[in-house]
Amino acid sequence: MQYWYNVDTAQVESDEDRSPNANVMGPYDTPEAAQNALQTAHEKSEQWDEEDRRWNDEGQR
Repeated sequence: MQYWYNVDTAQVESDEDRSPNANVMGPYDTPEAAQNALQTAHEKSEQWDEEDRRWNDEGQR
């Protein structure tokens, strides 16, 4: 079973009770991973931003 994080309700949902795609993040393998979806997305965004900064800096040389 997969799990989803509903951004409107801040609740974890399973495949059986999942809301429409526009409202959820996922899929995740565990309810815990789904509950941490926003934190995970934030961390990945920070990582990608840093990679972009490094790539842009190297391209300027």
